[in-house]
Amino acid sequence: MVIRREEERDRDRIDAVLQILRKQSPLTIKQEKYCNDACVERFLKAKGDNVKKAAKQLRACLSWRDAIGAEHLMADEFSAELSEGVAYLAGHDDEVRPVLVFRIKQDYQKFHSQKFYVRLLVFTLEVAIKCMPRFVDQFVLIFDASFFRSGSAFLNLLMATLKVLSDHYPSRLHKVFLIDPPSLFSYLWKGVRPFMDPSSSTSIVSSSDYSDDVIYSSSFAAYPRAASLRFEPRPWRTPTSASATATAAASSRFSFTVSHHFDSLKPWYLSTTPTSAAAGVDAGPAMVSPSNARSLSFASPLARSVPSTPCPRTPRPTFLKSPAAYFKREGRSSQESEKERGTFGMYVRVYRRPYDEVRYRSMMRPPLGGLASIVSYPIRRRHVIAPQRF
Repeated sequence: MVIRREEERDRDRIDAVLQILRKQSPLTIKQEKYCNDACVERFLKAKGDNVKKAAKQLRACLSWRDAIGAEHLMADEFSAELSEGVAYLAGHDDEVRPVLVFRIKQDYQKFHSQKFYVRLLVFTLEVAIKCMPRFVDQFVLIFDASFFRSGSAFLNLLMATLKVLSDHYPSRLHKVFLIDPPSLFSYLWKGVRPFMDPSSSTSIVSSSDYSDDVIYSSSFAAYPRAASLRFEPRPWRTPTSASATATAAASSRFSFTVSHHFDSLKPWYLSTTPTSAAAGVDAGPAMVSPSNARSLSFASPLARSVPSTPCPRTPRPTFLKSPAAYFKREGRSSQESEKERGTFGMYVRVYRRPYDEVRYRSMMRPPLGGLASIVSYPIRRRHVIAPQRF
């Protein structure tokens, strides 16, 4: 009942937004197709389920798409960018989200206007959206900032990109990775980051943290590891004499075996090898206690002894702060960097994959691919080969 009521409320909000849009001005056929239920839900989610704000933003988005000509963008307009691999769809991550890679040089803005870059950005986003499978509505952006020498120039480019995404593609961006930005960019980004859209997270990553081995070893990370502490249990025996009770306290030893095969799914495992003293009798459930249980050297008698170093006492409050207090923020930033490094690990293969223009053009759905994607292959082959006869 609760789920049904929530679905009815969502349906009422979507109908209310569409009703407001139709009252302002009638929607065209393309606009009606664009304003589907999933699109309206994303705008409602970005505005906190506020119907009026969502309708206002959606109307502004429709006007912006008509002004920029988003429905008429084709690959023929960006032939130079496609040949150089300035912005392209590199592949998909483990959750089938499209991964977009932007390799823009600092001199690019000198020879191209801001409007042309926005059109290139929208074209790349539309290609990624057309390639999204069902039940996937987000993508990942990877900015290769190693071509920039000025932190402010890259910040302006990034701000313009994120503004387009937050205003006209709400709830579409999953994560942004910035690869090797200029040294001063991190300080500029700290001052601007609180004013950005908090729905998407942005991480600064250094490519030097990842070796070439990550590309090949990351493919094995998708397979689950076998349980390493699993062993074959032997049937229980009930001790019948006092001597058996005494000998049952002896614990069995573990054998640690390592597999040297690279393609092994279980690189190491543990097995039990009974000793001569405890080979005849096994310890039953009643005979196992914290005093005789042992796993490798972690519960050995030496480890159970009293430590030589006493436990630290609770520090007394003092007026002067400890020098360690000044390094707490640095430790937190290092933990965040380690977390970001682990998150980017699944995208290293996609980021370092060589750019293939033919492969990228094959992902474009008509009419985004231009005339080359509309004309069939035999007709193109005939037009290319025919002039060579004369």
